[in-house]
Amino acid sequence: MSVKFSKETVKSHVGGKEELAHEVGEKLTKGGAMSMNGYLAAYLQQLQSNPLRTKMLTSGTLSGLQEILASWIAHDRNKHGHYFTSRVPKMAIYGAFISAPLGHLLINILQKIFRGRTSLKAKILQILVSNLVISPIQNTIYLISMAIIAGAREFHQVRATVRAGFMPVMKVSWITSPIALAFAQKFLPEHAWVPFFNIVGFVIGTYVNAHTKKKRLAALRRKHYGEGRSQSGRDDYGRGY
Repeated sequence: MSVKFSKETVKSHVGGKEELAHEVGEKLTKGGAMSMNGYLAAYLQQLQSNPLRTKMLTSGTLSGLQEILASWIAHDRNKHGHYFTSRVPKMAIYGAFISAPLGHLLINILQKIFRGRTSLKAKILQILVSNLVISPIQNTIYLISMAIIAGAREFHQVRATVRAGFMPVMKVSWITSPIALAFAQKFLPEHAWVPFFNIVGFVIGTYVNAHTKKKRLAALRRKHYGEGRSQSGRDDYGRGY
């Protein structure tokens, strides 16, 4: 009798876990991503009813998170040893008030130009326009914003940042953008493009940001140790060694 009770108890416990997991999964997907009861579907509904506001909130959140994650990857801490630096809210402001409205405008223009054109030629042309017109505009604004966030206040400082970073950033865009856009054309409805490109941009932006931070920290270390060796040499010379 006790053995039977134990088995039933275990079965009930396991069944409860399975039901909970099923409910969580159903809540997230709810019979597919496009159902109106899932979280993703609720987000897409907001994206259709309040497109700009939803994009601003999404881009601001992802930009701030990107800065924290890139700082963690590069081990870039502030003077208090924290990864949450003053750049995080600045990046969030950039994402919400610059990147999102710009992307909203440019993607809408691109979609309107090619709406209803599903031929292979039209798809290739759409990829070319995206890479040769839209990406350069977005990347230029991105580099200008990053220069200002980093402390540039003079025009020549901003221009130097854009000139130094434009081609490296464009090369990354030219590699990833055609793949991402071709995937969106093939598998995603137009109203799902924005969250998809946000995710792609988040991954690429985190990589570029972390790589830049690592290079900056390496340059600071070389400068620090170089000055230390130089100062040590001058001190030794002054002592007559």
